[in-house]
Amino acid sequence: MSGLRNLLGNLRRSRTVREDFFLDAENAPRYVAIIMDGNGRWAARRHLPAIAGHREGAKALKRTIKAAHETGIRELSVYAFSTENWQRPQAEVNALMEMFGELIDKEVPELDEKEVQVRFIGRRSGLSGDLLRKMAWAENTTTANSTMTLYIAFNYGGRSEIEDAFKAAAVNGKAGDGEMDFRQYLYAPDMHDPELLIRTSGEKRLSNFLLWQCAYSELYFTDKLWPEFNGEDLLKALAEFGLRQRRFGAR
Repeated sequence: MSGLRNLLGNLRRSRTVREDFFLDAENAPRYVAIIMDGNGRWAARRHLPAIAGHREGAKALKRTIKAAHETGIRELSVYAFSTENWQRPQAEVNALMEMFGELIDKEVPELDEKEVQVRFIGRRSGLSGDLLRKMAWAENTTTANSTMTLYIAFNYGGRSEIEDAFKAAAVNGKAGDGEMDFRQYLYAPDMHDPELLIRTSGEKRLSNFLLWQCAYSELYFTDKLWPEFNGEDLLKALAEFGLRQRRFGAR
């Protein structure tokens, strides 16, 4: 956690967060999920096309992955493209798919150097063969890495995941065998439940993200649009998490 201490020290000196944020900073979560919201609004406020906001959002994701890696986060799950996002204008969807393929080519080698494992969760139907090949390459290239796992939710919906898991469990006669048996049919059975869920842009809802896994996640909302999010913002969320008491239904 030395990286976290150094970054928190920088924040304290810059006076960008309240002093009481640091009371329980050592209790920072290891499993974090983020709903990266606000790319379109960021672009609209600057009279730019939507894809410009998504490209800035990709830069914010790179900054956040770097900060998460430095602070010792073990799993980072991010909402990249939902099953509902297909309803966006076709030109925007096409540009997103092209950009996503480019980012895999560009960023995965660097993630591999940092020993970050890349995993994709979501339905593969509807995605192009070229994109599927790139996703498979990214997963195969980084499969042995162990410093951090980056789960990218792409063509993902929480209800779709539960539906798909239930169907798979039913086929195997396991639908009624209990929570832990059911979990093995989720997209990533080995994913830990996020301790902290962060959402940007001021919206305060789950938007169909990790509905099963986030049953007891602490929720943190910020008004910042995703392209403006940075490592300091992540640390503010981690430090506030340290101030919360998690009871899981107990007193």
